[in-house]
Amino acid sequence: MYDIKLQGITKKFDAFTAVNDINFTIPKSSVTVLLGPSGCGKTTLMRMIAGLENPTEGRILFDDHDVTDVSTRRRNIGMVFQYPVIYRGTSVRKNLELPLLSEKLSKAEMDKRVDEVAEILGLQDVLKRQVEELDNGTRQKIAVGREVARQPKIILFDEPITNIDLTSKLELKRSLKELFGRLKQTIVYVTHDQTEAMTLADQIALMQDGVITQCDSPKEIYENPNSQFAGWFLGNPGMNFVPPQFINVSGSKITSPLFSQTIDFGSKAASADTFGVRAEGINVSTTETKGGVQARVTRKSIGAGGQYLLDLAVGSLLIKARVSHSIGRTAKDAVWTSIESENITFFDKSGKAL
Repeated sequence: MYDIKLQGITKKFDAFTAVNDINFTIPKSSVTVLLGPSGCGKTTLMRMIAGLENPTEGRILFDDHDVTDVSTRRRNIGMVFQYPVIYRGTSVRKNLELPLLSEKLSKAEMDKRVDEVAEILGLQDVLKRQVEELDNGTRQKIAVGREVARQPKIILFDEPITNIDLTSKLELKRSLKELFGRLKQTIVYVTHDQTEAMTLADQIALMQDGVITQCDSPKEIYENPNSQFAGWFLGNPGMNFVPPQFINVSGSKITSPLFSQTIDFGSKAASADTFGVRAEGINVSTTETKGGVQARVTRKSIGAGGQYLLDLAVGSLLIKARVSHSIGRTAKDAVWTSIESENITFFDKSGKAL
């Protein structure tokens, strides 16, 4: 398998810079998700890795082989796109076999590869069926299986589950998770969906305005975002941000209506402009607790896994909290909140974490 090394990669379309001076290595045999909002440059970056776009500046290396000017055909990569690419008028098995014919494999080896990917993707029962008879989600599984069966060094996925129905999307996501766990290929996966990224990635490269703003494991980016953008983009809901008018800095001490006591933030306090806390980082109780701050429930909804999402008002400050049990039967019920200091991230005026 290959490492993918991006050295000073920039892509300009006339006066617009889509990707700006990216220096980044995608480790071999790993799943790297390029995550970010529409227009951030993630698909353009993937297309340069594939050889479908040429960088304006910089080099692309597979291990130590410079492939910047090498054609897509010669890069030994597989690609899965938003819309399933399939061979119509043929069976599922034939779709999976066709790319293998040029590999000069024995019949036994070809059958082994096809049966293996069919088993992982849940296609065993439809191998004899014509592809026109199948739904879009199953067709996308076929497109995935065909690229995997070829066993290229690198497989690129460009938002492969965006255009299928919700039930098929959940099923395909589970199949991809199992598939990626078994593969040794280097996987690059593009999406704007943070749930997909958190589920599938070994590492997430978070992109904004043509640059990678943070790259780390899903857990690390979620728990320790290096910017307000990262805190907002990952999470459902995103991180709560407490604006400057609710923060008071005096020397190394910081106070806020959300804190029952002062936090000593040391020399970084002078740079603190706002702070963030995840919804699950806010403790909520229906009884007055030591160190608690009184709040009012303004809205309650059921979230994933039987948890509850509360909209809380602390004076005029509005925040969201996630709790594992029902709290507050009606809006305006009084509760008490507290926040552990390790769950707080302070940011400066530029939005960078301190």
